[in-house]
Amino acid sequence: MLCKRIIPCLDVRNGLVVKGVQFKNHEVMGGITELAAKYSQMGADELVFYDISASTEDKTVDKSWVQEISKVINIPFCVAGGIKSLEDARLILNEGADKISINTPALINPMLIKQLSDEFGSQCVVVGMDIKTINSKHLVHAKTGNEATAYSSEREASDWLEEIESLGAGEVVINSMNQDGMRNGYDLELINDLSGRCTIPMIASGGAGCMEDFTQVFRSTNVDGALAASVFHKDVFTVQELKKHLQLNKINVRG
Repeated sequence: MLCKRIIPCLDVRNGLVVKGVQFKNHEVMGGITELAAKYSQMGADELVFYDISASTEDKTVDKSWVQEISKVINIPFCVAGGIKSLEDARLILNEGADKISINTPALINPMLIKQLSDEFGSQCVVVGMDIKTINSKHLVHAKTGNEATAYSSEREASDWLEEIESLGAGEVVINSMNQDGMRNGYDLELINDLSGRCTIPMIASGGAGCMEDFTQVFRSTNVDGALAASVFHKDVFTVQELKKHLQLNKINVRG
């Protein structure tokens, strides 16, 4: 049985790690390299960095910090933020990132997924799905790094999931915008609704507030990993403490 992955998420804005609630009211959490090194030493399985201002301002990830990350950690890491072309992705991967993640650029140009997969391999290509549930409809949103620019793509999450799989995405992150930063648990209903249609690794995101939330998402769904931010940034518990808790609850994680 494959080990479940624990993935701290670092939202980056102006060279600092920030965290908001439901994609609003961001506060500074610390430096990028310092937090990256901390989580790597703690035993995180991988890290995800979202440059949340890049796509909202029609920019690409600030590559100056990507190489610095690769120097201070020894685990895989994924980078997201305004990656619109093969050249954008190549530069980031050459700086040391193991994966790139796209959301808004993929919604605007779905064939970008196929181009990236064909060029770099599906294992490098992650599609993030920021999903807001409105009147029982799970709608994928774009430009979510800033509440002023966020908008609904009008795509139903299940339809978009099938499309990204067919285009060669290697992994998908299911991020519940309704739960983001609320710390009252992952959206198990949403995840289960989508996982039955999913043939690629799926990562749960949005809502982790206690260690039991991780136990529940791994027991109640078939996700391959769980992503979280504020519980780690605010030292609610450490990655080591979480993994010990999961092991006691018979969840298979790396020690």
